Amino acid sequence: MIHVTERGDGERAVFVHGSGSWATHDAFGFGAQLPLAEDFRIVLPDRRGYGGSPDVERSDYAQDAEDIAELLDGGAHLVGHSSGGVVAMLAATLAPGSVRSLTLIEPACFQVAADAPLVAAALERNRTAVASVPPDLPDADLVRLNFESVGFEAPEPTPELARATRTALNEFPAWEAQIPLDRLGAFPKLVVTGTWENAPQAYREHGGEPIMQCAQVTAERIGAELLRVDDASHWPHSQRADVVNAALREFWKAGALRG
Repeated sequence: MIHVTERGDGERAVFVHGSGSWATHDAFGFGAQLPLAEDFRIVLPDRRGYGGSPDVERSDYAQDAEDIAELLDGGAHLVGHSSGGVVAMLAATLAPGSVRSLTLIEPACFQVAADAPLVAAALERNRTAVASVPPDLPDADLVRLNFESVGFEAPEPTPELARATRTALNEFPAWEAQIPLDRLGAFPKLVVTGTWENAPQAYREHGGEPIMQCAQVTAERIGAELLRVDDASHWPHSQRADVVNAALREFWKAGALRG
């Protein structure tokens, strides 16, 4: 069984965190979305290998999607960040009748937009980068490499962060997932992306520009609204929680009115 944190009452909203983090992490997970529990039932699962969930030999977006689909029973809004956006999309194809709305934050669903030039180039870089990481790096070096390679100062390599980083390194890459878009339901959809203007140059070029293009193409192909959040890079939900939380409240309440 995976570990799940729940807060609040009302309509349920299930959040799927990205790789290298866990559900309640303030900066990389959804800790900044806990204030939404004032109006909604916030459901924060840890994917296998992360947070309070059990270890797994290799994290698998398909298995994660099954776990999340089970949490949707009875109906819920669904939110996914980065690789968690891929998991959320796949979960939505497994249980479209249980999804009240789908929000993708900086989704790493590169196969949806693989014909877009920046995304295609990023796919090749990602494959090369993953293959080049030595599997026997000590935890501290692994965390340091993960952050410093994109221009950020590495945080303290706590056991929780080291475990999450190693799980991310060993997972089946979510950016390789084939997502059957024709199985997504007719529920409301929102794609959120940062504008990346304040990110380190190398990170913006190699990470931000491809994922912004992926977000735009994905929004077009699934019929979603597109929200660009200023002064945010890959974590707009924590970097600009004021903007994203307000948008989620409005989006969810508008969906309830439409329903």
